[in-house]
This record gives sequence, structure tokens and C-alpha cells, in this order.
Amino acid sequence: MKKIILLLIVITFSTNLYADKLLKNGFLNNKMSYEKDENINDPTNKIILIYNHGQNSHDGKSSDCVWKNGIRNFSSLVGEKVKEKEIMVYLLCTGKLAGDDKRLWKKKKFKPPYKGKPKLEKRLDANMELIDSFVSKGVPNKQIILTGHSCGGWMTMMLLARYPDKVGGGISLMQACYGKISKDFKVKEVGIDKALEKFRKKEGSGPADMRQVQIDEIKKSKDLSVLVFTHPKDPYEGLLSDWVEEIPGVQRIIISEDKTINEKKCYRIGINNGEKWKESVKKYHNMDMTDCFQYYNPIILEYIASRI
Repeated sequence: MKKIILLLIVITFSTNLYADKLLKNGFLNNKMSYEKDENINDPTNKIILIYNHGQNSHDGKSSDCVWKNGIRNFSSLVGEKVKEKEIMVYLLCTGKLAGDDKRLWKKKKFKPPYKGKPKLEKRLDANMELIDSFVSKGVPNKQIILTGHSCGGWMTMMLLARYPDKVGGGISLMQACYGKISKDFKVKEVGIDKALEKFRKKEGSGPADMRQVQIDEIKKSKDLSVLVFTHPKDPYEGLLSDWVEEIPGVQRIIISEDKTINEKKCYRIGINNGEKWKESVKKYHNMDMTDCFQYYNPIILEYIASRI
């Protein structure tokens, strides 16, 4: 009986709405899957968007990358042309990287400084290596655009602030990497300062200081050419993102107050074992993964055109 129950659980998991996962690095096609030809033909006439996923562990290793429905909007840009140059999208999976200091999120054990290199820095290094690889194949730096969701968006801003000439620009989607601060610490009710005090008290000085150090470094940028998307009800950094507007060069787009874009109700649409599915949006943090987010594709293409 136990074996039958276990088999049913496995079958249920493998056929649920989110069964189609992308777990390896590679170029994508416009159908949310991997491109058969991984070569970069005619590199001077290509624009490469490097997509960086979020992460489900603060500083540790995970096996995740993205679900197909999560990459659908950037996948839709594959093959589009900007100034006669063709867009390619490369998925960079860095979930298996882990920070060196396992004490960081254990406030009773952590004593600064952080020993070694945190996960975000290792992800940044992985992007630097990938960029160098594309450039060595003939792709001009300015025709490489860094993109990322959540922690990937946060890292995108870090890299552009530190190395402004490394790529043409960046697109940050729902940037966040330090938990649901906006929701869990009631930013709307108590304000940003008190919420961050509560965050520090609960999680410790390690994460709180690291977050602030990274923000301060990003804010020092004299021209941060990044297109930033945020949502006020995003439970992570939704009400904590106004600081990005203090930085010269940033173009911020605040997605609507609810689960609509341009007055159209948004849905998550994906593929389950070859079958299409559709569901209502459950998390504001995933608004950039909805069908109606493609409303912003012309703005994204216009941004890319301004950078290459």
C-alpha cells in the first residue's frame, strides 16, 4: 500500500502545473525551450540577453533554475530585431552556487566579517565569465544586455554599478534578495525605517548590513543604465524600492497597484508536459511572468535600442 501511495505522489508531482522545468544553461527559442543550435552565427549582428533567475535559498545551494512559464516573456523576444540586429536569449542557471559562510542567516552564530564570498558575488562572477565568453566569440559588449528576476535582478544592478562598461545595459525585474521584508515587517503600516529595524532584529546584522552595503554601492553609480520593474504589492521589496530613482540613468517602471497591466487582468500561462495551462496570478512577485507583461515588450525593445 505504501508503494502505491508513493507512486501516486510521484505521478501527481510530475504532472502538476509546474512540471516543465529548465535546469541547464543555454540559448532559448521563442517557445520556452532550448535552441537546437547553440552557436552564435554572425555575432556582430546579434543582441544577447542574459537571463538570471531568482533563488529559493538566501545564500545556499539549490537545484532550481526556472519554470518554462517564468521565462515566457523574454523567450517571446527571441528572433526580434533591433536596429537590424537579432535578439538571442541565454538562460544562465547558477542555483548550484552557494555562499561560503553558512553563518550569515544564523544571527546567533554570525560575527562579521563574512568569511569568503557570498552567493550573489559568485553569481556575479559567473556572469562576468559568460560575458567574456560571448565577447571572445565576436559579440560586442554593448550588444549584451543583462537581465534578471528577483535575486537575479538585484545582481544585475550590482554588476552594472560595479562594471558600467561591461555590457550595454540591464533589465531588473522585481529586484529582491533578502526575504519578504515589505510584507513580513509591515512596511505599509510602520514605515521603511521601523520595518528595517525589525528585519535586523529578527534576521541579524549579517543580512541587514550586507543588503545595505550592496544598496550603497549601487547608489554610488554615476550612470546606472538599468530598466527597473517593481510592483508596490510585491511582498519582498515592493515598498522599499524608491531608492533606485535616486540613481542617475535608472528608468523605473512601477507596475499597477493590482494584478492587472494596462487594465487587463493578468494570468500565468505555461506548458505542462506539452499541454498549455492557465491560472490566475497568486503572487505579486511574479507579475513579470504573466501574459499581460508583454505589454511592456515595446518599452523593453526601445530600451535595448537606446543601449546598443
